[in-house]
Amino acid sequence: MDQKQIASGRVRRLVINPDSRLRRLAQPVDLTMLKDKKFQELIIDMAKTMLVKDGVGLAAPQIGRNWRLIVINTDEGVWPIINPVLTDISSTTLVAEEGCLSVPNVFGPVRRAKELVCHYINDLGQEVHLSAKGNLARVIQHEVDHLDGVLFIDHLNQ
Repeated sequence: MDQKQIASGRVRRLVINPDSRLRRLAQPVDLTMLKDKKFQELIIDMAKTMLVKDGVGLAAPQIGRNWRLIVINTDEGVWPIINPVLTDISSTTLVAEEGCLSVPNVFGPVRRAKELVCHYINDLGQEVHLSAKGNLARVIQHEVDHLDGVLFIDHLNQ
């Protein structure tokens, strides 16, 4: 996804805790939706919202859409991740401070797996197998938690 596409998007309103929409299990994206212009616009809008709000990731439930769709900001640009499945999750963990756009002004230490593999579909309909470690693995786990109705505050004091 390039900067020109993202610039054409619009900023969506964020869903803020304790809104019950943040606690629902998100539904898989029907891959026929990838051909829909409105769905592609949604992905662009999510990217723009994430960047304008200074986030490193954003899940569809955070803008009121109950789909298994996230966007993450990486060194290589913004990546849309559709129907993610995490495997090969490391038993080695790291604790780091997290925050969330849907839980404003709250931060705390969260233990996450150090490494994992994320299997997903990109916005072109291609299957991707991403080996992630460190902060990238943390962001993916945080955003996939959103798809499962889990917030980072649920991990505090664990």
